[in-house]
Amino acid sequence: MGFLRIAQAQINTTVGDLDGNSVKIASFIGRAKEHKADIVTFPELAVSGYPPEDLVLKSHFVKDCTAAVRRIAREVTGITVLVGFPDYDGKAVYNAAALICEKEIVSVYHKMELPNYGVFDEKRYFTPGTKSLIFSIKGVPILITICEDIWIGGNALEECGKKHAVAVSLNMSGSPYHAGKLSIQQEIAARFARSTGSYLCYNNLVGGQDELVFNGTSLVVDPDGRLVARAALFDEDLLVTDIEIDRAAKPAHPAGTSPECGEVPVVRGYTGGPREKAAPSVSCLPKREEEIYRALVMGTGDYVRKNRFKKVVMGLSGGIDSSLVAAIAVDALGAENVIGVTMPSAYTSSETFSDAGRLSKNLGVRLITSPIKEIFSTYIDRLSEVFGDSAEGVWAENLQARIRGNILMALSNKYGWMVLTTGNKSETAVGYSTLYGDTAGGFAIIKDVPKTVVYELSAYVNEAAGREVIPNSVIVRPPTAELRPNQKDEDSLPPYAVLDPILAHYVEEDMAPEEIIALGFDEKRVYDTIRLVDINEYKRRQSPPGIKITHKAFGRDRRLPITNRYFEYTSKNSKKKE
Repeated sequence: MGFLRIAQAQINTTVGDLDGNSVKIASFIGRAKEHKADIVTFPELAVSGYPPEDLVLKSHFVKDCTAAVRRIAREVTGITVLVGFPDYDGKAVYNAAALICEKEIVSVYHKMELPNYGVFDEKRYFTPGTKSLIFSIKGVPILITICEDIWIGGNALEECGKKHAVAVSLNMSGSPYHAGKLSIQQEIAARFARSTGSYLCYNNLVGGQDELVFNGTSLVVDPDGRLVARAALFDEDLLVTDIEIDRAAKPAHPAGTSPECGEVPVVRGYTGGPREKAAPSVSCLPKREEEIYRALVMGTGDYVRKNRFKKVVMGLSGGIDSSLVAAIAVDALGAENVIGVTMPSAYTSSETFSDAGRLSKNLGVRLITSPIKEIFSTYIDRLSEVFGDSAEGVWAENLQARIRGNILMALSNKYGWMVLTTGNKSETAVGYSTLYGDTAGGFAIIKDVPKTVVYELSAYVNEAAGREVIPNSVIVRPPTAELRPNQKDEDSLPPYAVLDPILAHYVEEDMAPEEIIALGFDEKRVYDTIRLVDINEYKRRQSPPGIKITHKAFGRDRRLPITNRYFEYTSKNSKKKE
């Protein structure tokens, strides 16, 4: 019994870097040839990078992508290649896959199912294809699909796979990560494989792009939906899998044609000497905390490097949020590229100041100390005619945060360091932050990480290191902004163990207040929380981007109008108007 050797090049592309992406594609084609593969596949839109967004509205960009594919094709010999790119046929732009063999683009498939939900806007950019594409290697019928094509059950592609008894389905994907997504991706692949009776080779993108992180974990499942092979998580990889095909050499439709597909291209597989069957490779998946942490590390590293920064700077308060952000930044960029700044005020305790120093020593990062007490006093003095002599109130608390933001941005301007902000999802949701203060910066690493998960990840950091990286005193101390005497977060907010579930139900699941209350939550707390979420949309809209790790993140996932009078936080018993 013969076999097909399929190589899946799980690569980390950069949007718009056509030359860099092309060089990487050529490199992985070479590696696949060294493995004597019959065919090598690449992720969705590998040439342009994914998602290219409004770049595809520029006709010259799409033309440049097509030219890049042609240059790649001219160098392809001894292997068949399937690579993604945006294609223009003179009338419309398509999310496409080029089938390349012996220096020729043999055929082009246009994605038929275009996602238009959550983070996806593909109907804004692309026209759906109308024909499936089956090709043949050594008599083995193979179906091409792109990402969403396999997510929609009972669609034309699935029916085509059944009707023509395809032996292998190839899927080129750009499926972004969120916690729990890995099992969903495998379930979708298994469902399509069982439905079509084919091996499903799912090749997913890896890397960070703005707020999105792509996990990779490309995989192969057999016609019964069982996992055969799986590539690395959050790393580039070349997954090489040998598939035995007992029905090879007999495509279901005669004469090399299909009514739905038109011509069925016949391409070359490996024609060299004998090959020993490759052992299947199945990578192990980590526990939830490690999975999320690694997503944050990859997203941070790629955002900083792809935007041409080398170093980052951040405020180190001695609190748990800034401690976790610092640990992630060090793992993403190296300690030598992370600078911490501690900016004590009159309200900073000796414990938090000391913990900032201990953390920087544990991580090996440079720590700059820049007290703000005198600067704050100068502001108070200058504003006394307008505000009076008192330095109390929210305005005074926010003023301290803005002074700190100014210092960080000054360092950024002076040395070219990117500023990392440290706000978590719980604070971002309810507006527990200061515009132009602790929200001032270039990237918000934990913007989509609830406070309760911040604690879990901090414990994981110490567990993984086998030592106290984040001081235990930071983890056990009640959270505080330290902007007034004896301040605690719970003075203004419910305990995070209560707040986070309410936020998850309202923000991520779109549940109505009454539905959340029916789950056993206190009515006043639910309405107070929802009010804070609703009235702080304007603040979130002005915050820096951050890494998506939940099912629904603020920004690309959840887009509500700032000017909005649909008040879900108004109790049935109190029709309050604002």
